[in-house]
Amino acid sequence: MGSVETSNKDTNGSLLNKNPTIVFVLGGPGSGKGTQCANVVEHFGYTHLSAGDLLRAEIKSGSENGTMIQNMIKEGKIVPSEVTIKLLQRAIQESGNDKFLIDGFPRNEENRAAFEKVTGIEPTFVLYFDCPEEEMERRLLSRNQGREDDNIETIRKRFKVFLESSLPVINYYDAKGKVRKIDAARPVEEVFESAKAVFGPKTEKA
Repeated sequence: MGSVETSNKDTNGSLLNKNPTIVFVLGGPGSGKGTQCANVVEHFGYTHLSAGDLLRAEIKSGSENGTMIQNMIKEGKIVPSEVTIKLLQRAIQESGNDKFLIDGFPRNEENRAAFEKVTGIEPTFVLYFDCPEEEMERRLLSRNQGREDDNIETIRKRFKVFLESSLPVINYYDAKGKVRKIDAARPVEEVFESAKAVFGPKTEKA
């Protein structure tokens, strides 16, 4: 098995031997990213990868890696970028698809730089769901999904973290002309119409 992997490695050590379309999906907590990702998957055939879900699945698997991730989270440490990136790489390789929505990653500049360095891939574009804080707050407080972290103090803390860590990533890609910003404060259907315009026209242009 090891020999197969090494033969797939290209010069920068990446295990990705195909050139996938990667779209980073960013937005604050409650901006509706999950809902819209599901719509894009259904209409445009992308595979949706959530960094958080992959980490949780790895913990559940009981692997050595999973135990290490769990301990780091328990101690309030941030899981190293490389760990998350390896999980994303593995999911990309195993999926058989070549179009991916990567949701909630990169969370910060360090994640972003590490992803490009490890995989040798830059995202095709970044889908940014822009939503005012009051609206996200209202949504999070009204969606009683049994998430114990949906109380007002925690929510405000999560907004603050998002602004401090993710906005530099958005600004970095914006400077490269790669950000597609969508007004996410509108009803779900209207937001998806805007998303469709981002994913759709490219193939129709003759």
